[in-house]
Amino acid sequence: MGVLPEGLGDAIRDTARDIADVLRAAPDTGLPVPRLTWTVGETAAHLGQANRLMAEVAAGHARPYADGTAQGIAAANEEALAAFPERAAGPLADLIVEQALAFLDVIEERAPEEVVETPMGPLDPARLGAYLLTHMLGHGYDLARALGRPHMVDRTRVELTLPFMVGVMPRVADPAAVAGLTARYRVRLWGGAQFGVTIADGTVTTSHGPLDRPDCTVLTEPVAFLLMALGRIDPVPVMATGRALAWGRKPWLGPRFPGLFVAP
Repeated sequence: MGVLPEGLGDAIRDTARDIADVLRAAPDTGLPVPRLTWTVGETAAHLGQANRLMAEVAAGHARPYADGTAQGIAAANEEALAAFPERAAGPLADLIVEQALAFLDVIEERAPEEVVETPMGPLDPARLGAYLLTHMLGHGYDLARALGRPHMVDRTRVELTLPFMVGVMPRVADPAAVAGLTARYRVRLWGGAQFGVTIADGTVTTSHGPLDRPDCTVLTEPVAFLLMALGRIDPVPVMATGRALAWGRKPWLGPRFPGLFVAP
């Protein structure tokens, strides 16, 4: 048995290949990407660079990259893109796949409990792999939407991102949004996966598995959960169409939940 949870390695490999297929069919990499300031070519170049960074980090190389804040990561991304001029679909598709496979090769050399430094703080191999998958799914969705192709985000892959997504929530909490708030959330995804989020005195803590005596339970469709969390879709239409529901002693806390965090 490897250091990655069951199914995560396959999901990383398949997602990289799915993204490459979408990209190779692009008629023009100069097309704009919805919700981003980048073109298809720039988004693909960033994704290839990020996969390479993850592979290098997994190999044990120190690769300082920004400060973990949304602003710092955005600035580092722009600087990296400016230094990497490739924008052609074929070479970028190859790079995305090659570096995802390189990550899978080198991550197996790490001990399960070994921690490496990443742009989102120290992570063990399981959470680092989930981070890579999360990042690829977000930008894979961007590319598919820009090119009018089916995206590759599904329930199974979303559940594999949870070790990273749940663990990183305290880091990406919006200080203004959580200030003065006291709340205990149980978040459930359709299909069974769930986790807890506790907010008190401006501090956010998370737990895998169910949370006892929550103030509010949020039930959401998995794909919608990830896309909301990554800032790809707006919460209001998700709630209006029943893909996210809230109940409990304080059900009014439900609609506030997505706004408590800022996607980097």
